[in-house]
Amino acid sequence: MTLFRLAISVLFAVSSIAVAQAKTVWVDDQLYLPVRSGAGTQYRIIENAVPSGTPLEVLDASDDGFTLVRTPKGTEGWVSSQYLSETPIAEDQLNTAKRQLEQARSELTQVKDQLAQVTKERDALQNSESSLSNRSQELQQELQRIKNIASDSINLARRNRELLEENQKIRNDLEVLTAENERLEASKEYDFMLLGAGLVLGGVLLALIIPMLKPTRKTDNWA
Repeated sequence: MTLFRLAISVLFAVSSIAVAQAKTVWVDDQLYLPVRSGAGTQYRIIENAVPSGTPLEVLDASDDGFTLVRTPKGTEGWVSSQYLSETPIAEDQLNTAKRQLEQARSELTQVKDQLAQVTKERDALQNSESSLSNRSQELQQELQRIKNIASDSINLARRNRELLEENQKIRNDLEVLTAENERLEASKEYDFMLLGAGLVLGGVLLALIIPMLKPTRKTDNWA
């Protein structure tokens, strides 16, 4: 990722230089370049001792080896073209490379930290997913147990209703049997009463008939 960003930065810098309206050059190594008012050493110096590595904006160029530039201070003047370089000096390039390397290291450290954080979050999510899976299984088992209890409750309620119906039927049969028993008891007492009355009546009849069956004495006429 860092090398990719570095390559993009370099390409962006190169493209920016290519499309710029004014070309940029750098004062060559170990020089203090004077800026003159004209294209030649006979012209007066208008900005002295421009140090090496200073970027200069190219405005024009002459055929006698001088280039019209604009310095970072805004001074426009002529400098000797032989002391100009198309690329930054080695020291600046090295410093730039060092800065880019430090930036790359910093970005690499950030990426490593982000990777460690993402890994930690992933592990936490995996643990959470495992916990949720276990909890889901527990809830499914609990739901099944509740369903079984509910099914048992329904069966018990149905059985209880059936028992209540059977009990009510038994009560009804008991009432019928009780009424029948009372009727039979009453009929038995009535039969006993009839039998007693018959016996009494028979006794009375016997008491009336027996005397009539005894022989009577005849009157002795010869007496």
